[in-house]
Amino acid sequence: MEPPEDKEGRTFVEVISEKYSPENFPYRRGPGMGVVVVSTGGPQGSPMKDRLNLPSVLVLNSCGISRSGDQAEIAAFCAHVMELDLSHNKLQDWHEISKIVSNIPNLEFLNLSSNPLAGMTLEPRWAEAFSSVRRLVLNNTQVSWDTVILLTREIPELEELFLCHNEYSSVSPSSVACPTLRLLHITDNSLKEWAEVRKFGTMFPCLDTLVMANNNLSSIQDSKDILQRLFPRLRSINLHNSGLNQWEDIEKLNFFPKLEEVRLQGIPLLQAYTNAERRSLMIAQLPSISLLNGSVVTDSEREDAERFFIRYYLDYPEEELPYRYHSLVNKYGKLEPLAEIDLRPRCRAQVEVHCEEKVEQLSIRLDQTVAELKKQLTTVVQLSTHSMRLYYIDKCSAFGPEEMKYNTRALHSYSIQDGDEILVVPKTK
Repeated sequence: MEPPEDKEGRTFVEVISEKYSPENFPYRRGPGMGVVVVSTGGPQGSPMKDRLNLPSVLVLNSCGISRSGDQAEIAAFCAHVMELDLSHNKLQDWHEISKIVSNIPNLEFLNLSSNPLAGMTLEPRWAEAFSSVRRLVLNNTQVSWDTVILLTREIPELEELFLCHNEYSSVSPSSVACPTLRLLHITDNSLKEWAEVRKFGTMFPCLDTLVMANNNLSSIQDSKDILQRLFPRLRSINLHNSGLNQWEDIEKLNFFPKLEEVRLQGIPLLQAYTNAERRSLMIAQLPSISLLNGSVVTDSEREDAERFFIRYYLDYPEEELPYRYHSLVNKYGKLEPLAEIDLRPRCRAQVEVHCEEKVEQLSIRLDQTVAELKKQLTTVVQLSTHSMRLYYIDKCSAFGPEEMKYNTRALHSYSIQDGDEILVVPKTK
């Protein structure tokens, strides 16, 4: 598809001439080491100034760029540039993009996100211009998968590739692998079938990090042998908000031989569990993982999680027990359920009230104060609150009675238990 002619957009040359002129961009300000570039004399009418203060990192997002401008001037001013952000512009012609990139020989990072590249054709001769790039961002460009394949073939040292928000529901395999790619960030697409993810293994055999959040992936379907062969170096995987709903899919993550970091939140499988249960069950299922959802898994947390896992499945029938259960029983033995201990503070206590020769059994609230207890006792001992002294007697203590002399003190602070005694002594006049 041929791009429509854009007469409204600006050229790359115009934008850098304006943004990085000495008036607008003082020397050594901004990202990257600033370099003063002196013009060698451009064509008559050129927008270039005699000198520009260009850093090695150019941030030109949302500048309305649709064309390259004079290539000789790009080459003269941008030879030292290493990173270029052209996101949110009007670039819709790969030829124009190639004319910019081919004149920046040291370019390692290129961001083309949110440029309208849907349906645009990249010719192989233009793709050669991207050969120095190591990190390429094509988010929200709707760039075709055939174009992605062509770029991975023509960029010999590509390490990181970002393809988010591009509406991919399927991908086609490439006959030529890209062995240098370490990171594939392909979130917020429509990849539902594992058959599509499998192709990444053959295309990127040295993949270290796969970020697939917000794809409704339904399951992980391959066997241990196939996963080990396809993803021999995968160290980190992000499946946030995928459609995984079987513990068998979680168990299959153990088949990636180098996997040590997993991100798995917002999946249907875990919705029925509490946050603590989710983390413990996941840790117990993944013995080689050292990072789960961004948090380090310590040795003590792993042991607690594995013991919790055994107890969680104690009452399940044999045919429903996960494979991991048996290996953990071999490690720890078949554990007994934990005793249920109520750690909530006691609300009431049954005490004996002694006043002279009179003894009464009385249930008292422990959240009340000494003064409130005195009011409660007035009808029991027939004394006014001002006419009594109270003493607390702990039946299990070797110490004598403790006078309850502070009216505002709460009863629970005495640690009163059932069977303890309250001694009421009338005040002498």
